Amino acid sequence: MNIVDKINKLRREKGALILAHNYQMPAIQDIADFRGDSLQLSIRAKEAESDLIVFCGVRFMAETAAILNPKAKVLLPVKDAGCPMADMITDEQLRQFKAQHPGAKVVCYVNSTAAVKAESDVCCTSSNAVKIISSFPQDETILFVPDQNLGSWAARKAGRDVIVWPGYCPVHQWGFSVANLEKLRKKHPDYKLIAHPECDEDIVEQADEVLSTGQMERYVGENDKLIIATDAAFTDYMKHLHPEKELVHLSARARCANMRKTTMNDLLHALETEEHQVVVDPETAARAKHSLDRMLELSV
Repeated sequence: MNIVDKINKLRREKGALILAHNYQMPAIQDIADFRGDSLQLSIRAKEAESDLIVFCGVRFMAETAAILNPKAKVLLPVKDAGCPMADMITDEQLRQFKAQHPGAKVVCYVNSTAAVKAESDVCCTSSNAVKIISSFPQDETILFVPDQNLGSWAARKAGRDVIVWPGYCPVHQWGFSVANLEKLRKKHPDYKLIAHPECDEDIVEQADEVLSTGQMERYVGENDKLIIATDAAFTDYMKHLHPEKELVHLSARARCANMRKTTMNDLLHALETEEHQVVVDPETAARAKHSLDRMLELSV
């Protein structure tokens, strides 16, 4: 029996739901029950009826699933699959940030720990950040954590002044260069650039479209001849789904090391042993759930 058969056998026996982020390796995305971006996966986790969820992603994603679906046992196949951006702010740092701006409202990107979500008013994803920021009255001060790039871009789109925390995704901040983009545009003058809003402002300003990963997938389905500025694993999978299309990485080396940690063997091991359950303490979970539920309400 090969590894795919073993995984499928165990998932049926245990009634497990396998979720995979768009940045996971193609084999993981292929075998998942559902793959998507942070918002799509949050919704699917909340609606899941399964008692066992195996989340192929990074820790903050599994935490979110555990918060939104407390009845399910949520497993993270690789215990140390973390997120550098999420680690760039702690709950104590956020409390100090709020103290510097009394009365301000906090919009928290889902790429953050449960403890930081618990200190926030509402969460957002890259697909709904503009809508979330726009939901606040014009006279309210808004703090955005932890991603300075997404926060600044969404603020510009919403026409709002937002105070951003100086965090970032290392892959999107440092993985792409304008010089490389210029070379690709000379080589492919009729290609459009689509970029994730976590990218550095220099890249975002050059983009024909700024999109979340879920929006990117839809855009790729409807368009051709694209340069794609996000984690290269996403572009790999789009090429896998659409081999007939002309898709180019802005950088094939821009890859999240944590997302790459999860292998098929890790997924199988998680199903076999049910190790690495992600648990959020009830008080933190309740406060974080308020921020997540508010996001989902505003995303309708």
